[in-house]
Amino acid sequence: MSGLYDILFEPVAIGPVVAPNRFFQVAHCNGMGHRYPKSLAAMRGIKAEGGWGVVCTEEVEIHHSSDLAPFLEGRLWSDDDIPGLALMAEKVHTHGALAAIELVYSGANAPNYYSRSTAFGPKSMGLTGGTGFEPMQSRRMDKSDIRNVRKWHRQAALRAKAAGFDIIYCYAAHGLTLAIQFMLRRYNDRTDEYGGSLKNRVRFLKEIIEDTKDAVGDKCAVAVRLAVDELMGKEGITHDGEGHEIVSMIAELPDLWDVNISSWSNDSATSRFEKEGYQEKYIAFVKGLTSKPVVGVGRYTSPDSMVSAIRRGVLDLIGAARPSIADPFLPNKVRNNRLDEIRECIGCNICVSADMKCVPIRCTQNPTMGEEWRRGWHPEKIAAATSDARILVV
Repeated sequence: MSGLYDILFEPVAIGPVVAPNRFFQVAHCNGMGHRYPKSLAAMRGIKAEGGWGVVCTEEVEIHHSSDLAPFLEGRLWSDDDIPGLALMAEKVHTHGALAAIELVYSGANAPNYYSRSTAFGPKSMGLTGGTGFEPMQSRRMDKSDIRNVRKWHRQAALRAKAAGFDIIYCYAAHGLTLAIQFMLRRYNDRTDEYGGSLKNRVRFLKEIIEDTKDAVGDKCAVAVRLAVDELMGKEGITHDGEGHEIVSMIAELPDLWDVNISSWSNDSATSRFEKEGYQEKYIAFVKGLTSKPVVGVGRYTSPDSMVSAIRRGVLDLIGAARPSIADPFLPNKVRNNRLDEIRECIGCNICVSADMKCVPIRCTQNPTMGEEWRRGWHPEKIAAATSDARILVV
């Protein structure tokens, strides 16, 4: 390994756990979720085998009133869901990586088509989930509802710990969860201690962070995923406005900050419109406000860009979803000076489109993605040809 990239392989302490390097596969959906636990575990395990120091789940629903069907996300509604997720944690640990889990209570984003439950929200409003035009309404939460969601989140954290996860997320990004919905003025018109001032609107996120640390903080790190800018100007959170203030308020509370921009269409921008590291101008302020490690994304595919982001004090850990899909072995190829062999993510978003169709993830650069368990495919171990057939690839 060239000394130029040594910094990428330094261990990073995250609360009570230590990441073996700075490569962090952030949460990403995959069209497998709770329906295909063996496929999910194999896919995540390949990432760990390829050198990613932290490997995270997708959204994992913590309660039946946060049901995202027909989308295939993770599920941790009860103890019965622990074994399926434990498969993933075990596969990740086999290769020395940390396993992270993104707990989600979706609030006004949950259509609850499977559970048929009434969705909760900071206020009564049309649901935002799925197509954005779901013919349902959320119910304004009262104090007992808020206490119940806090209890469900705590129970899910304990289940995640029992399943073997090392990092537990409190998710407040993309407009998709109750925690960020409370913070958004357009979703929160409350006049109690959960509404009005920004301090009040941040209260719910602060409480679930504290609850999670109290429940599992002895052995698990607690991470916050926060959207620091919605690219909506004064109508939403901005990195030089409320996004900055939110981080300032709770800067030292979590063990890790995972920061990005909202919504998904912004966060997963295509390469046609955004260059590598495109989120840096929005997230760069965070490290100046906290002593805790910071992870962020930006379709980083070049190790030189990764090193630059760390040396310039933008990030401590290089987050990736799509680049880890295109090449699960990207970290090991950097370590072994095989840079020319990296399968570079082209930002085409076929991975996203597959998930939106509720089928297992696929990739134009990595044909094995999503078939690691069903067909036994491996991105670095290509079976010998069994036929002399001639094939035209267009």
